[in-house]
Amino acid sequence: MIWNMSDGNRLTGFSLATFSGATIPGGANFLAVRFSNQDLDPFWVAGLRFAIAGLLFVAIALGLRLRWPRGRQLFDTVVYGLVGFTLFYALMYWALVRVTAGMATVVLAVVPLVTLLLAGAQRLERLTVRPLLGSLLALAGILWITIGPDGGELPIPGLLAMLAAAVCVGESVIIGKRLSGNHPVITNAVAMPVGTIPLVLISAVAGEQWKWPSQGEARLALLYLVTLGSVGLFVLVLLVVRHWTASASSYMFVLFPIVTMLLGVWLADEPITSRGVIGALLVMAGVWFGALSPSARATPQPVAASADR
Repeated sequence: MIWNMSDGNRLTGFSLATFSGATIPGGANFLAVRFSNQDLDPFWVAGLRFAIAGLLFVAIALGLRLRWPRGRQLFDTVVYGLVGFTLFYALMYWALVRVTAGMATVVLAVVPLVTLLLAGAQRLERLTVRPLLGSLLALAGILWITIGPDGGELPIPGLLAMLAAAVCVGESVIIGKRLSGNHPVITNAVAMPVGTIPLVLISAVAGEQWKWPSQGEARLALLYLVTLGSVGLFVLVLLVVRHWTASASSYMFVLFPIVTMLLGVWLADEPITSRGVIGALLVMAGVWFGALSPSARATPQPVAASADR
Protein backbone atom coordinates (compact mmCIF):
# COMPACT_ATOMS: atom_id res chain seq x y z
CA MET A 1 0.00 0.00 0.00
CA ILE A 2 1.25 3.48 -0.94
CA TRP A 3 -0.06 6.81 0.28
CA ASN A 4 1.17 10.38 0.51
CA MET A 5 2.05 12.30 3.63
CA SER A 6 1.10 15.95 3.62
CA ASP A 7 4.71 17.03 4.11
CA GLY A 8 5.57 15.60 0.73
CA ASN A 9 6.98 12.27 1.84
CA ARG A 10 5.85 9.22 -0.07
CA LEU A 11 5.50 6.21 2.23
CA THR A 12 5.74 2.67 0.88
CA GLY A 13 5.84 -0.68 2.61
CA PHE A 14 9.62 -0.70 2.16
CA SER A 15 10.15 2.73 3.70
CA LEU A 16 7.87 1.92 6.63
CA ALA A 17 9.70 -1.36 7.23
CA THR A 18 13.03 0.47 7.06
CA PHE A 19 11.79 3.13 9.48
CA SER A 20 10.45 0.52 11.91
CA GLY A 21 13.59 -1.61 11.60
CA ALA A 22 15.82 1.33 12.49
CA THR A 23 14.00 1.97 15.76
CA ILE A 24 15.04 -1.39 17.25
CA PRO A 25 18.85 -1.07 17.01
CA GLY A 26 18.50 2.67 17.61
CA GLY A 27 16.82 2.12 20.95
CA ALA A 28 18.98 -0.88 21.88
CA ASN A 29 22.18 1.08 21.20
CA PHE A 30 21.77 3.23 24.28
CA LEU A 31 21.60 0.19 26.52
CA ALA A 32 24.56 -1.43 24.76
CA VAL A 33 26.59 1.74 25.30
CA ARG A 34 25.79 1.56 29.01
CA PHE A 35 27.18 -2.01 29.12
CA SER A 36 30.33 -1.12 27.16
CA ASN A 37 30.95 1.95 29.34
CA GLN A 38 31.18 -0.30 32.40
CA ASP A 39 34.45 -1.73 31.10
CA LEU A 40 35.82 0.87 28.68
CA ASP A 41 36.28 4.63 28.83
CA PRO A 42 33.52 6.47 26.90
CA PHE A 43 35.46 8.28 24.17
CA TRP A 44 37.71 5.29 23.56
CA VAL A 45 34.85 2.83 23.16
CA ALA A 46 33.09 5.22 20.76
CA GLY A 47 36.26 5.55 18.69
CA LEU A 48 36.90 1.81 18.77
CA ARG A 49 33.33 1.05 17.72
CA PHE A 50 33.38 3.37 14.72
CA ALA A 51 36.94 2.50 13.71
CA ILE A 52 35.94 -1.15 13.26
CA ALA A 53 32.57 -0.33 11.69
CA GLY A 54 34.21 2.23 9.39
CA LEU A 55 36.68 -0.36 8.14
CA LEU A 56 33.76 -2.70 7.43
CA PHE A 57 32.04 0.03 5.42
CA VAL A 58 35.23 0.73 3.45
CA ALA A 59 35.62 -2.98 2.68
CA ILE A 60 32.00 -3.22 1.53
CA ALA A 61 32.36 -0.09 -0.62
CA LEU A 62 35.49 -1.48 -2.28
CA GLY A 63 33.81 -4.83 -2.81
CA LEU A 64 30.79 -3.19 -4.44
CA ARG A 65 33.06 -0.85 -6.45
CA LEU A 66 31.06 2.18 -5.42
CA ARG A 67 31.91 5.65 -6.63
CA TRP A 68 33.61 7.80 -3.99
CA PRO A 69 32.21 11.33 -3.43
CA ARG A 70 34.04 14.39 -4.72
CA GLY A 71 33.81 18.16 -4.49
CA ARG A 72 30.81 19.49 -2.55
CA GLN A 73 29.51 15.98 -1.90
CA LEU A 74 32.82 15.05 -0.27
CA PHE A 75 32.73 18.22 1.85
CA ASP A 76 29.17 17.53 3.00
CA THR A 77 30.08 13.91 3.78
CA VAL A 78 33.00 15.03 5.93
CA VAL A 79 30.77 17.50 7.81
CA TYR A 80 28.19 14.73 8.24
CA GLY A 81 30.88 12.58 9.85
CA LEU A 82 32.07 15.31 12.20
CA VAL A 83 28.59 16.31 13.34
CA GLY A 84 26.88 12.92 13.28
CA PHE A 85 29.70 10.81 14.68
CA THR A 86 32.28 12.99 16.44
CA LEU A 87 30.10 15.59 18.17
CA PHE A 88 26.97 13.52 18.70
CA TYR A 89 28.67 10.42 20.03
CA ALA A 90 31.25 12.26 22.12
CA LEU A 91 28.39 14.00 23.91
CA MET A 92 26.22 10.88 24.10
CA TYR A 93 28.90 8.50 25.40
CA TRP A 94 30.00 11.05 28.00
CA ALA A 95 26.40 11.62 29.12
CA LEU A 96 25.57 7.92 29.36
CA VAL A 97 28.13 7.58 32.14
CA ARG A 98 26.00 10.01 34.15
CA VAL A 99 22.37 9.31 33.18
CA THR A 100 20.36 6.15 32.60
CA ALA A 101 19.79 4.89 29.07
CA GLY A 102 16.06 5.47 29.45
CA MET A 103 16.52 9.11 30.45
CA ALA A 104 18.94 9.68 27.56
CA THR A 105 16.52 8.40 24.94
CA VAL A 106 13.63 10.40 26.39
CA VAL A 107 15.75 13.54 26.01
CA LEU A 108 16.57 12.52 22.44
CA ALA A 109 12.85 12.07 21.74
CA VAL A 110 12.79 15.84 21.09
CA VAL A 111 15.03 15.33 18.04
CA PRO A 112 12.10 15.55 15.56
CA LEU A 113 11.17 18.96 16.92
CA VAL A 114 14.79 20.10 17.03
CA THR A 115 15.14 18.98 13.42
CA LEU A 116 12.03 20.95 12.45
CA LEU A 117 13.48 24.07 14.07
CA LEU A 118 16.83 23.59 12.35
CA ALA A 119 15.21 22.85 8.99
CA GLY A 120 13.02 25.93 9.37
CA ALA A 121 15.98 28.12 10.28
CA GLN A 122 17.83 26.83 7.20
CA ARG A 123 14.71 27.34 5.05
CA LEU A 124 14.51 23.70 4.11
CA GLU A 125 11.02 23.23 5.59
CA ARG A 126 8.24 25.56 6.67
CA LEU A 127 8.25 26.37 10.38
CA THR A 128 4.90 26.85 12.14
CA VAL A 129 3.77 27.63 15.70
CA ARG A 130 2.61 24.06 16.35
CA PRO A 131 6.12 22.51 16.52
CA LEU A 132 7.21 25.27 18.88
CA LEU A 133 4.36 24.48 21.28
CA GLY A 134 5.17 20.79 21.00
CA SER A 135 8.78 21.56 21.89
CA LEU A 136 7.73 23.30 25.10
CA LEU A 137 5.56 20.35 26.11
CA ALA A 138 8.41 17.92 25.40
CA LEU A 139 10.85 20.02 27.42
CA ALA A 140 8.35 20.05 30.29
CA GLY A 141 8.47 16.25 30.20
CA ILE A 142 12.25 16.29 30.40
CA LEU A 143 12.17 18.61 33.41
CA TRP A 144 9.57 16.39 35.08
CA ILE A 145 11.79 13.33 34.64
CA THR A 146 14.90 15.02 35.99
CA ILE A 147 13.33 17.11 38.76
CA GLY A 148 9.85 15.77 39.41
CA PRO A 149 7.43 17.01 42.09
CA ASP A 150 9.82 16.17 44.91
CA GLY A 151 12.64 18.36 43.58
CA GLY A 152 14.94 15.39 43.09
CA GLU A 153 18.54 15.59 42.01
CA LEU A 154 19.01 17.11 38.58
CA PRO A 155 21.96 15.66 36.59
CA ILE A 156 22.57 18.98 34.85
CA PRO A 157 25.86 18.06 33.06
CA GLY A 158 24.42 14.85 31.63
CA LEU A 159 21.15 16.54 30.67
CA LEU A 160 22.86 19.42 28.89
CA ALA A 161 25.14 16.99 27.05
CA MET A 162 22.15 14.98 25.81
CA LEU A 163 20.32 18.13 24.70
CA ALA A 164 23.40 19.22 22.75
CA ALA A 165 23.58 15.73 21.27
CA ALA A 166 19.95 16.10 20.15
CA VAL A 167 20.88 19.25 18.24
CA CYS A 168 23.82 17.46 16.62
CA VAL A 169 21.80 14.48 15.47
CA GLY A 170 19.07 16.77 14.13
CA GLU A 171 21.59 18.65 12.01
CA SER A 172 23.22 15.40 10.87
CA VAL A 173 19.84 14.19 9.56
CA ILE A 174 19.51 17.42 7.55
CA ILE A 175 23.00 16.97 6.11
CA GLY A 176 22.20 13.31 5.42
CA LYS A 177 19.21 14.47 3.36
CA ARG A 178 21.56 16.45 1.13
CA LEU A 179 23.58 13.26 0.62
CA SER A 180 20.56 11.01 0.10
CA GLY A 181 21.34 10.52 -3.58
CA ASN A 182 24.56 8.68 -2.68
CA HIS A 183 24.76 5.02 -1.72
CA PRO A 184 24.45 4.78 2.09
CA VAL A 185 27.48 2.49 2.25
CA ILE A 186 29.77 5.00 0.53
CA THR A 187 28.49 7.85 2.72
CA ASN A 188 29.32 5.88 5.85
CA ALA A 189 32.61 4.62 4.40
CA VAL A 190 33.79 8.24 4.28
CA ALA A 191 31.92 9.84 7.18
CA MET A 192 32.52 7.20 9.82
CA PRO A 193 36.36 7.10 9.60
CA VAL A 194 36.42 10.90 9.45
CA GLY A 195 34.29 11.11 12.58
CA THR A 196 36.38 8.46 14.35
CA ILE A 197 39.71 10.30 14.23
CA PRO A 198 38.64 13.21 16.52
CA LEU A 199 37.02 10.75 18.94
CA VAL A 200 40.32 8.91 19.32
CA LEU A 201 42.17 12.21 19.73
CA ILE A 202 39.72 13.33 22.42
CA SER A 203 40.26 10.00 24.17
CA ALA A 204 44.02 10.52 24.09
CA VAL A 205 43.77 14.08 25.46
CA ALA A 206 41.44 12.88 28.22
CA GLY A 207 44.04 10.28 29.22
CA GLU A 208 41.70 7.34 28.77
CA GLN A 209 42.97 3.79 28.88
CA TRP A 210 43.06 2.12 25.47
CA LYS A 211 42.24 -1.55 25.80
CA TRP A 212 39.98 -4.31 24.54
CA PRO A 213 36.95 -5.12 26.68
CA SER A 214 37.71 -7.73 29.35
CA GLN A 215 34.16 -8.32 30.58
CA GLY A 216 31.89 -10.66 28.66
CA GLU A 217 28.95 -8.25 28.65
CA ALA A 218 31.14 -5.43 27.33
CA ARG A 219 32.48 -7.67 24.54
CA LEU A 220 28.98 -8.61 23.44
CA ALA A 221 27.91 -4.98 23.64
CA LEU A 222 30.82 -3.86 21.46
CA LEU A 223 30.14 -6.64 18.94
CA TYR A 224 26.52 -5.56 18.74
CA LEU A 225 27.40 -1.86 18.46
CA VAL A 226 29.80 -2.51 15.57
CA THR A 227 27.44 -4.73 13.57
CA LEU A 228 23.72 -4.08 14.01
CA GLY A 229 24.23 -0.91 16.03
CA SER A 230 26.46 0.79 13.44
CA VAL A 231 26.62 -0.95 10.06
CA GLY A 232 22.96 -1.95 10.19
CA LEU A 233 21.53 1.18 11.81
CA PHE A 234 23.27 3.82 9.71
CA VAL A 235 22.40 2.13 6.44
CA LEU A 236 18.76 2.02 7.50
CA VAL A 237 18.79 5.66 8.64
CA LEU A 238 20.14 6.91 5.31
CA LEU A 239 17.66 4.76 3.40
CA VAL A 240 14.82 6.40 5.33
CA VAL A 241 16.29 9.87 4.74
CA ARG A 242 16.44 9.14 1.01
CA HIS A 243 12.64 8.83 0.79
CA TRP A 244 11.46 11.18 3.56
CA THR A 245 12.16 14.75 4.57
CA ALA A 246 14.74 15.39 7.27
CA SER A 247 12.13 16.15 9.93
CA ALA A 248 10.02 13.10 9.05
CA SER A 249 13.07 10.84 9.12
CA SER A 250 13.98 12.03 12.61
CA TYR A 251 10.61 10.81 13.94
CA MET A 252 12.17 7.41 14.58
CA PHE A 253 13.72 8.92 17.72
CA VAL A 254 10.25 9.11 19.23
CA LEU A 255 10.20 5.31 19.46
CA PHE A 256 13.71 4.94 20.90
CA PRO A 257 12.63 5.52 24.54
CA ILE A 258 10.07 2.72 24.35
CA VAL A 259 12.63 0.23 23.00
CA THR A 260 15.31 1.29 25.48
CA MET A 261 13.09 1.23 28.55
CA LEU A 262 11.71 -2.21 27.73
CA LEU A 263 15.18 -3.62 27.10
CA GLY A 264 16.47 -1.85 30.22
CA VAL A 265 13.92 -3.63 32.38
CA TRP A 266 14.78 -6.96 30.78
CA LEU A 267 18.58 -6.77 30.56
CA ALA A 268 19.76 -4.12 33.02
CA ASP A 269 17.12 -4.31 35.75
CA GLU A 270 16.45 -0.60 35.35
CA PRO A 271 13.21 0.30 37.20
CA ILE A 272 10.28 1.99 35.50
CA THR A 273 9.16 4.73 37.88
CA SER A 274 5.92 6.69 37.80
CA ARG A 275 7.93 9.88 37.35
CA GLY A 276 9.69 8.40 34.33
CA VAL A 277 6.42 7.22 32.80
CA ILE A 278 4.71 10.61 33.30
CA GLY A 279 7.71 12.46 31.88
CA ALA A 280 7.93 10.11 28.92
CA LEU A 281 4.23 10.59 28.19
CA LEU A 282 4.70 14.38 28.25
CA VAL A 283 7.61 14.12 25.84
CA MET A 284 5.73 11.80 23.54
CA ALA A 285 2.64 14.04 23.69
CA GLY A 286 4.77 17.04 22.75
CA VAL A 287 6.30 15.27 19.80
CA TRP A 288 2.89 13.94 18.71
CA PHE A 289 1.30 17.39 18.96
CA GLY A 290 4.18 19.16 17.25
CA ALA A 291 5.08 16.69 14.53
CA LEU A 292 3.21 13.41 14.21
CA SER A 293 -0.51 14.05 14.63
CA PRO A 294 -2.72 14.30 11.51
CA SER A 295 -3.32 17.99 12.28
CA ALA A 296 0.43 18.64 12.47
CA ARG A 297 1.09 16.81 9.23
CA ALA A 298 -1.78 18.66 7.54
CA THR A 299 0.34 21.80 7.55
CA PRO A 300 2.38 21.87 4.32
CA GLN A 301 6.10 21.65 4.94
CA PRO A 302 7.74 21.67 1.53
CA VAL A 303 11.36 20.69 1.21
CA ALA A 304 13.69 22.99 -0.63
CA ALA A 305 14.45 21.71 -4.08
CA SER A 306 18.14 21.42 -3.31
CA ALA A 307 17.40 18.96 -0.54
CA ASP A 308 15.88 16.33 -2.83
CA ARG A 309 17.81 14.18 -5.18
